[in-house]
Amino acid sequence: MPIALAEETCRRSADVLNQLLADTITLRDLYKKHHWQVSGPTFYQLHLLFDKHFNEQNEMVDQIAERIMMLGGVSIAMAADVAEMTLIPRPPKGREEVPVQISRLLQAHEIVLKEARAMAQEAAQAGDDGTNDLLVSNVIRTNEMQVWFVAEHLVDAPLVHADGQAAD
Repeated sequence: MPIALAEETCRRSADVLNQLLADTITLRDLYKKHHWQVSGPTFYQLHLLFDKHFNEQNEMVDQIAERIMMLGGVSIAMAADVAEMTLIPRPPKGREEVPVQISRLLQAHEIVLKEARAMAQEAAQAGDDGTNDLLVSNVIRTNEMQVWFVAEHLVDAPLVHADGQAAD
């Protein structure tokens, strides 16, 4: 693609963005799962919040996939590829209690944010300003906002980091 970036820079950005795409699709789908399966006294608020966040994640999925294509790459698109690539642990098929749903979402966000921060730095160093801007302005800021909104619903439930360790 004639976008004034080295071919290797485009290839590397497309590759790492495909990993982020797999994880963003997984996070998006986790929100829809919890939207459908949430229950209890906070059902209505969380049902609406999870759906709002699903829609925001869905918009990011499209932005990430389109950036991959702009870089001359090919974005992953099928559920089997996403399941194979994602770093986010697979949830059980059944319904989980609200604190577990929230902790699971926060763990997934942390995985995405760690990736996005590292990718943004790499893109900046490589001169890929478009990818850096997408990561900082869209992915990082949206995920940080969603973490804030979701975390405010935790009551006496431990947070779990991406490495499985309880937070302080």
